[in-house]
Amino acid sequence: MGKKILMFLACAVMSAGMAFAQQQVTGTVVDSETGEPLVGATVKVKGTTKGALTDMDGKFTLKNIPAKGGTLVISCMGMKSVEVQAKGKMQISMEPVSTDLQDVMVVAYGTQKKSTFTGSASVVNAETIENRQISNVSNALAGNVAGVTAFQSTGQPGSGSTIYIRGYGSINAGKAPLYVLDGMAYEGDISAINPDDVESVSVLKDAAAAALYGARGANGVIMITTKKGKKGQDAKITLSASWGGSAREVGNYDVITSTNQYMEQLYRSRYNNAIYTQGMGAADARAYASAKAASATGIPIYTVAPGESLFDANGRINPNARLGYSDGEYTYTPDDWTKESLTHGFRQEYNLGVNGGTDKISYYLNLGYLGDEGIIKKSSFDRISTRLSVDYQAKKWLKFTTNLSYVNSSSNYPELQDNTDGNDNTTSSGNVFYIINHVAPVYPMYVRDAQGNIKYDGKNPIYDYGDLTTSNYTRNWMSMSNPIGDLTYKTEEYLMDIFNSRWGIELTPVKGLTLTGKIGMDLDNTRNHMATSSKYGQSASNGGEASQLQIRQLGVTQQYMGNYRTRFLDDHSIDILAGYESYDWQYEYVSAYGRNLYQSGLWAVNNAIDGRRGYGLAHSRATRSVLGRVNYDFDEKYFVSGSLRTDGSSRFAKGNRWGTFWSASAAWEMAKEDFLDDAEWIDLLKVRASFGQQGNDNIGNNYAYVDQYKMTGNNGTFSDGSLSYKANPELTWEKSNAYDVAVDFEFFKKRLSGSLDFYNRTTKDMLYYKPVAPSNGYTSIPMNIGSMRNRGVELDLHGVVFDTKNFKWGIDFNMAYNNNKILELAPELDGQLIDGSSIYREGHSMYEYYLVKYAGVDKTNGLALYWAKDNNGNEYATSSYATARTTNRQATGDLQANWFGGVGTKLEFFGFDLGLQCSYQFGGKLYDMTYQDLMNNLSSTDAGSNIHKDMLKAWTPENTNTDIPRLCADDQYTNATSDRWLVSSNYFSINNVTLGYTIPKDLLRKIKVDNIRIYCSGDNLALFSARKGLDPRLGIRSATNSIYAALRSVSGGVKVTF
Repeated sequence: MGKKILMFLACAVMSAGMAFAQQQVTGTVVDSETGEPLVGATVKVKGTTKGALTDMDGKFTLKNIPAKGGTLVISCMGMKSVEVQAKGKMQISMEPVSTDLQDVMVVAYGTQKKSTFTGSASVVNAETIENRQISNVSNALAGNVAGVTAFQSTGQPGSGSTIYIRGYGSINAGKAPLYVLDGMAYEGDISAINPDDVESVSVLKDAAAAALYGARGANGVIMITTKKGKKGQDAKITLSASWGGSAREVGNYDVITSTNQYMEQLYRSRYNNAIYTQGMGAADARAYASAKAASATGIPIYTVAPGESLFDANGRINPNARLGYSDGEYTYTPDDWTKESLTHGFRQEYNLGVNGGTDKISYYLNLGYLGDEGIIKKSSFDRISTRLSVDYQAKKWLKFTTNLSYVNSSSNYPELQDNTDGNDNTTSSGNVFYIINHVAPVYPMYVRDAQGNIKYDGKNPIYDYGDLTTSNYTRNWMSMSNPIGDLTYKTEEYLMDIFNSRWGIELTPVKGLTLTGKIGMDLDNTRNHMATSSKYGQSASNGGEASQLQIRQLGVTQQYMGNYRTRFLDDHSIDILAGYESYDWQYEYVSAYGRNLYQSGLWAVNNAIDGRRGYGLAHSRATRSVLGRVNYDFDEKYFVSGSLRTDGSSRFAKGNRWGTFWSASAAWEMAKEDFLDDAEWIDLLKVRASFGQQGNDNIGNNYAYVDQYKMTGNNGTFSDGSLSYKANPELTWEKSNAYDVAVDFEFFKKRLSGSLDFYNRTTKDMLYYKPVAPSNGYTSIPMNIGSMRNRGVELDLHGVVFDTKNFKWGIDFNMAYNNNKILELAPELDGQLIDGSSIYREGHSMYEYYLVKYAGVDKTNGLALYWAKDNNGNEYATSSYATARTTNRQATGDLQANWFGGVGTKLEFFGFDLGLQCSYQFGGKLYDMTYQDLMNNLSSTDAGSNIHKDMLKAWTPENTNTDIPRLCADDQYTNATSDRWLVSSNYFSINNVTLGYTIPKDLLRKIKVDNIRIYCSGDNLALFSARKGLDPRLGIRSATNSIYAALRSVSGGVKVTF
């Protein structure tokens, strides 16, 4: 009994001692970089359920904490977790989790740490995209990703860039990369993706990174990942708005803008013609030239006193002549077509988003509106976008995911302003940019009355078409053309309803095993409405025209995957993925047309009474795929990965539909080796290598193995169908074998990081349309012929110059080199294939032209000379272009700009941020089609078309030391196609400059606002190239500025988060 009492007393004393050993802990949790308090951080006592949340000032209180041995675990969204020993009063600093998306990146069918990734990929993060005032996310890639070239074939608002990764992989087959949206292939309009919704864009470049997508990833993969909510985060509301304007970035070529100067050049060309080709004396030549030049353009624009000539004896404009002429009914005076055609478009954008979550659910909702007026009439783009993403953790082992997007866009996308419809519209009379770049300063744009006042039809001015219908004279050049008049009188719109959806379910039946099922649907309904004027323009003679068009595209993807991850024997880790994927795509096209409109400008075809007709087509394609991948690492130092995918494509005949593609890769993280322990400045030094095979089935026709016929007939009687497409049932997969050897590095606590890649990609059995003699009944046939190689190097560098609390400065630089070579062509081609002005030769680049060689100017007579060959193969200069073309066309050599890349920098100081991003290329040439056009000799058909000021340096008897031929109206080969028009394609472009200011958080805390940033951003601010007006970004081998020009945009905005 005594022992029991003694034990009781001992326990009581111990309990009392423990009670006295309890303590109260108070503290503040702050951001280690900014010193700002962290709100909502979780502070828990390790091993217990006891905890607290920090308040608005980052403060917390915990009671009854053991005086000794108590450990606190502090966690906060976006911060690295911290464990500290508990004590009375505490100041706890937390470091932000790295926001560098190169640390964790989105890859094929999942995510992976950059340090463990064995393939080649680059990431563009949300901040980079946000700083660009773009409507299409593809435009953010230019200059930001090594090895990626971006060509913008039109500046139309809403349009995107044409992207190529590591060069062209084929001659005729599709060269565009695969776009993947939230884990599934996406073939919809990229403009339907609101850049504000994008979290990151990953570019997968080598076979190890992209092979798991099989045939669809043959040209690389661009993975667009949209934003999601975060579990355990209180709702955050973000509102952003920006306003600005757009103008043309690259102006006209250096053309003649003076009316008098242009007319004097017309006189000169006719005077020289009289002297050199007609043998006239000087007096007769002056009279001839004066009469011919005065009427050459077709419209009189000068008033000359009776008895006087428009030109004096020296070919100058008579000083007494007055610009402007009236015939008593109309006045004719030149207009500035560029000034009158272009405008400064207003741009506005608004986004309202909310995201957050609990321990079970996370959500993201965003509503956006973009309005961009463009720089010519009726070229605006309006987009209303919505996106909802919800993840629900129903059970510990069961998760549902949903990502839905609906976009309604309206574009007044005017036709004929670019070549995106598959036709060459660069010389179309309806192309505004062709006209303003080529029209001479001699033509009226508007119809004016006898007093010189512009005439109006209602609110719209009446435009002069120069065809006797709107005035009393006919233009010599581009009669019946006035594209701004067409846009004014014409009604045209593209209406798009785009719905994207991703539904998924994840099961985790046992630890490490995840089973997923996903279904994705991309639906695009596009309508086009068009009506022309029944009073003005080219269709007025038809009483106006109306058309309706509807396109419906549907892509459905199904994915069923199993993924098992485990770690064993402490240092070994394995990740196994296996799955099945199917893709079905359908396309339907319906159109109707009519003329003679009852109500001008109404697009409904039942408004037409004549010529009503309809057209329609439908086609589809499908792929079925089985895939697998294994990733293994040992001790996070040695990594091995392998993938295998079998694809079946409906584009080939049954016996050739299936192709198997694979990849293997390995990496070694040397920085973790013992022999580098003393090299503390090395944070990461990873050597990696990969090899893989991919396929390509994109021949451009979904039934390339079946002959296709165009059916005709009438009144119930079918005519024999005419062959419209000659098929090849033996057609099969184009295959690419690629290897990549690289090193990834991070030095000096990540102050310097980057990668260096060496790659080689060889494409075999290239899909190609081989030209054949038209006598066969067709002009080409699809075939698998030859092989081609792209080889190059990529360097990607990121440097942190300064990194302090109030001053940060970082620099990014990337550079790539690509060399292209055709290795083999079909045996019957005997080593080369000539296709018009293009030539494809074994052992040479595919970026070549086959041209006549320019030999300069004959100093004795000013004629253009070209290199021909005699019967012995000796070159000689001749003025006979036809002879030179027949005997001595030659390959130009590789025109590709082999070196290209980008450079950027960002400064952050006391709340301000200043960013600059640029791109460049050098080492290539391109064919300047616009310059060629402008170097014409003002022949009878060219009168009224402008000329470049370089023509003022043309040969004369007094100026024989020039390479510009004489200006003589009847000379045939002054600007004939030749290598004379090749020019450097080097350029440097300032893509973006952004200046912003973030208001200090301590000023916002009282009004419960988390963040306010005010900024100004400019896109496409400047381009430096070899010639004024030349934009080398428009093509690899050739360029013309006769397309919708690139837009220079400047906007100011504000972003508020609360």
